[in-house]
Formats: sequence, C-alpha cells, structure tokens
Amino acid sequence: MTASAPPTSAATPRRYTRTAMLLHWVLGLALIGLFGVGLYMADLPFSPQRLKLYNWHKWAGVTLLALSVLRLAWRLIHRPPALPHTIEKSMPSWQKLAHHGTHHLLYALFFAVPLIGWAYSSAAGFPIVFLGLWQLPDFVPVSKDLAEAIKPWHQYTAFALAALALLHIAAALKHQVVDRDGLLARMLPGR
Repeated sequence: MTASAPPTSAATPRRYTRTAMLLHWVLGLALIGLFGVGLYMADLPFSPQRLKLYNWHKWAGVTLLALSVLRLAWRLIHRPPALPHTIEKSMPSWQKLAHHGTHHLLYALFFAVPLIGWAYSSAAGFPIVFLGLWQLPDFVPVSKDLAEAIKPWHQYTAFALAALALLHIAAALKHQVVDRDGLLARMLPGR
C-alpha cells in the first residue's frame, strides 16, 4: 500500500497569493538594486552625484521599509502555503531548519537594515526628506559618536541581508534545477 499526501484543505493554500508574489518580486529586485547602489555610492568622492545617490538610497530604503510592513501584514493575514508533503517528507531536518531560519532572518533584516540606516542618518545630522518633499522625524538624536557607532551596523546588516538573499536564491535554484520538484512555481505568477 502506498502512502498518499494528506488532503489539502481550503485553509492550506498550495500557492502564494498574487499580492504575496508581487511583494516578493518587487522587494527582491529592489533590494538587489539598492544594495548595488549602496556599494557604488560608498566609494564615490564628495560630489553632487554622491549626494543625489545618498538621497535616492534613503528614499528607496524608506519605501522598502513601508513595503516590508505591508508584506509582513499580508503574510500574517494570508497564511503562506506549507511545503508540499513530498518535499517536506524528503527534506533533511537541517534543511527544514535552514528553510525556516532563513525566512525569519530575512524578515528581521527587511526591517533592521533600513531602520539602522535611518538611525545613522539621524545621528549624523542628515535628515531624510522623502522624495525631497516630506522630512521624516529623526529616529535618534544628532550625535557624532552615536553616528560612528551605528554606521558599520548598517553595512553589516546589509551584507547579511545580501548573503541570506543569495542563499535563498541558491536554494530556489536547487529546487528548480537539481530537484525539479516544482517548488519555485508556487511563487511564479501565471502557472
């Protein structure tokens, strides 16, 4: 007698919602772009171009923070699909731990990176004027010492986020190319 997969109820979706897919891909692509701009602008000499990129970087960071809030709220309200039974059953326990741990850390860093950047900008005395129109409140008081203490943490957390994103991409590609188990299709529209 062969074992069959447990029945899927209406409360357990098989695919992510279209909104979840949209937020996933928009945030993923935006994070890649924002990380690239951050690397590029950090080594530029002081110039109008550097100031422009720093402002754009801050605006994009605030936008990604807002989208991350929306994404987390959507995820809390709309239950994500569980791993398919066949994949869950064949996955070693360390991979299950890595799967869940990576997702939790990614969500934590979606918030930590921009909030630390905002704190650094505030402490350094450079307020964020979103789109050049609305000045956001300072996250922390102006303090050169605090700014120097915070500055490296924005970089550390950004690199940690990039590393986890690469791990996430590698795992998705492994499922698509090596395992050929269709796991990636749950996050692709139109299938």
